[in-house]
Amino acid sequence: MQRLYDFLRRHPTGVDAFWALVLFGISGLSVVAVADTEGHEPPLVVIPVMLGLSLVVALRRRMTERMLVLAAVIGLAQLACDVEPNPANFAMLVIIYTAAADGAQWASRFALAGGLAAAPLAQMRWPEEQASTWGHVFVTAFTVVPFALAWVLGDSIRTRRAYLAQLEERAARLEKEREAQAKVAVAAERARIARELHDVVAHNVSVMVVQADGAAYVLDAAPEQAKQALATISGTGRQALAEMRRLLGVLRTGEPEESGEYVPQPDVEQLDELIEQVRGAGLPVDFKVEGTPRPLPSGVELTAYRIVQEALTNTRKHGGENAGASVRLVYFDDGLGLLVEDDGKGAPHELYEDGGADGSGHGLIGMRERVGMVGGTLDAGPRPGGGFRISALLPLKPAH
Repeated sequence: MQRLYDFLRRHPTGVDAFWALVLFGISGLSVVAVADTEGHEPPLVVIPVMLGLSLVVALRRRMTERMLVLAAVIGLAQLACDVEPNPANFAMLVIIYTAAADGAQWASRFALAGGLAAAPLAQMRWPEEQASTWGHVFVTAFTVVPFALAWVLGDSIRTRRAYLAQLEERAARLEKEREAQAKVAVAAERARIARELHDVVAHNVSVMVVQADGAAYVLDAAPEQAKQALATISGTGRQALAEMRRLLGVLRTGEPEESGEYVPQPDVEQLDELIEQVRGAGLPVDFKVEGTPRPLPSGVELTAYRIVQEALTNTRKHGGENAGASVRLVYFDDGLGLLVEDDGKGAPHELYEDGGADGSGHGLIGMRERVGMVGGTLDAGPRPGGGFRISALLPLKPAH
């Protein structure tokens, strides 16, 4: 049965032609039966009328407007030639429905007007002989109803199709918007991973360079200290390679949700470890925590860690000899405060402002992006008398 339904949907004109033949046959039998009952031959013009109305049914979906005009012409010809209504006139209901459902706007209006006029004209041309005036009115009103219902049904189908088309268009648009949002999210995620990669490479490679310089300097005078520096270089390099593999693996596959814990997610509790590592690289750092430590949103903790990491990396790269730094971590009721200062005098301040730890120009820019993502504020600039200061306030809830 499903195949039959599919075949019928693919061949609408064939289906209409079949019903046109059925209508022509029923009309012919009806005309012959009426003629035998009344005892006279039917007028010859009834045959082209039946053929024309059957053609209207057969081609109603292929040439809706033309068939509507043809039906109107045939109706007027019936009135002029005194061809009484017969079953073939059912085609007028069919074409009115089709014009209202599929035709142009003018065709729908024309079909409604013609349908409402057909019954009064027929009643005037072939009145009921024994009916009173009110009887004629009742018969006319009664015969108008099928034409009005045919038009209302067709117009309802048109409205329903338009509504469904609008829903499909909206669904397609939403699907495209979801795809666009997904692409934006992927791009944002990759940008975030790129910032993580910058932090990892800048920090660890900087530590390795400082330790390598120190090892070369004390290699002959203090072999044990040089050995310790080389061990630090080895551990830092392995850590950097592991983190870079996870980050680059995500960028390569493009499927972060399937990669597990692919990005290192340090928090403020790991600042002690970071600062010890920096101290081991030869930079004195004074670290203090004020307020009552408590759990913070992961985004705030990661941002705080990366700001401190980037600031200390900048100090090592550009602070010059005998530079020192201090880190203050302050827990407020509604946020987390960070203050990183150094007294370095070995590089112009523009390097801090315009260049990152790797000289690529993403140092403070990356910090501001991170702080902005959590709704915080960042203030960075030179200190009076030399050095650099970075101050950040990270709220516990993003600003609306």
